Amino acid sequence: MPFFFMIRYIISQYFDLIFLLVAIDRQGHQSFNGHYMHIHILGICGTFMGGIAAIAKQLGHRVSGCDANVYPPMSTQLEQLGIELKQGYLTEHLKDEPDLVIVGNAMSRGNVMVEYVLDRNIAYTSGPQWLLDNVLKDRWVLAISGTHGKTTTSSMVAWILEYAHMKPGFLIGGVPQNFDCSARLGDAPFFVIEADEYDTAFFDKRSKFVHYRPRTLVINNMEFDHADIFNDLSDIQRQFHHLIRMVPSNGLVLSPENESAITETLAQGCWTPTEFSVEDESSHEGWHAEKIIADGSEFIVRFKGEIQGTVKWSLIGDFNIDNGLMAIAAARHAGVPSHVAIDALAEFINTKRRLELRGEVNQVRIFDDFAHHPTAIAKTLAGVKANVNTLNGDGKSRRVIAVLEPRSNTMKSGIHKDTLPVSLSQADIVYLYQGEQVKWSVDALIQDCKQPCFVETNIETLVNHIVKNSQIGDTIVVMSNGGFGDIHNKLLIALENKASI
Repeated sequence: MPFFFMIRYIISQYFDLIFLLVAIDRQGHQSFNGHYMHIHILGICGTFMGGIAAIAKQLGHRVSGCDANVYPPMSTQLEQLGIELKQGYLTEHLKDEPDLVIVGNAMSRGNVMVEYVLDRNIAYTSGPQWLLDNVLKDRWVLAISGTHGKTTTSSMVAWILEYAHMKPGFLIGGVPQNFDCSARLGDAPFFVIEADEYDTAFFDKRSKFVHYRPRTLVINNMEFDHADIFNDLSDIQRQFHHLIRMVPSNGLVLSPENESAITETLAQGCWTPTEFSVEDESSHEGWHAEKIIADGSEFIVRFKGEIQGTVKWSLIGDFNIDNGLMAIAAARHAGVPSHVAIDALAEFINTKRRLELRGEVNQVRIFDDFAHHPTAIAKTLAGVKANVNTLNGDGKSRRVIAVLEPRSNTMKSGIHKDTLPVSLSQADIVYLYQGEQVKWSVDALIQDCKQPCFVETNIETLVNHIVKNSQIGDTIVVMSNGGFGDIHNKLLIALENKASI
């Protein structure tokens, strides 16, 4: 075992003991009138609140919850943990009055259960605040923030620590495929959390991440998003500044170099050491990746000019290289040598819905991606295009087909409509879905797209159009932050039927 890693390991074992003693003491203080608390969660089926429920259950509490829509997979996961689930927001769910209500940020004044809690003076808090008070205040928190890549990078960091036998706790806003759950308390001082800039609750409009008090902070990128709660980029930068102010002087802030929004935010004040990912391969500062294969499936990692190893993995795209560099750097700060992190990434399986291959029929691949912002769309399609170009070595003609549902609050409002055509430029054909809640005419994009572009208002018609015009070797990338009417399976079934004719 390398000397540096051995020292880190000894330190981690010391923290394990301290964590155990604190946890025992904390569990004693968490009891309520001699027994564990009954916690009820409003909005329990969201990925974040579902994670809170799982961790509360692991701490020994009785946990119940309700949501407007209680359905798999989250409902199945929670029920298997012994958590009581109730459909809808009905005051009768609170007749067996809980000791504490945790309020999800989807809840607002006027909701009958919110009004019931307030009128009867039932104790309540937010999910992020509860997490800080009961878990994070005693942990080494590795917080992964940024407009894009939070879920993937959080999953990478958690997996690297797990691979290094560090047994971290984590809460990830997605479905990490190297684990059988999206949240757990963990058995060590380290806790990995996806640090979202969205607001906390109806009574706390600060970003969720200001509650997390990280020792290791990753800022992947920073762009304008969440137009339903932020007026402009400066609003978002202000929240990130609040977060940076909380990182201790013996912590670490990691980010890409020369990204103007991050640079401006750090310039507002940073009292913590920083490390950057750099583009200049001759640089002897920071982290750098040198691609071996153009689609990003293999790359060399350098830190301060020194080669750390080569990542060979199943992921593609420059954006995943960026995520991987940040994950390696964050794990190194927690004591994992770079070569161990690199070995771990070779076994990393990407989070569900992050450029996830859903199936292949007659050499037509269907990918599912959570892309909800023009930058994410552009990076996803660029990665797929590079992968397709690599496959084109067999002499076959291959196309990238983009299928987009503008579904996020920002996309539905039309904030990004002017930049969407450029973000779709790597696709050979574009299909757009005009959902009922989209507040602008998607047809307006057709004239700005350089490639063939089609708009449909019916999912069945959309599926038929795509399948009718599909060719052997096509890669179809479905992009939405929602279920999109189960279009992925419908495409696979329709392609099977076409192949059998």
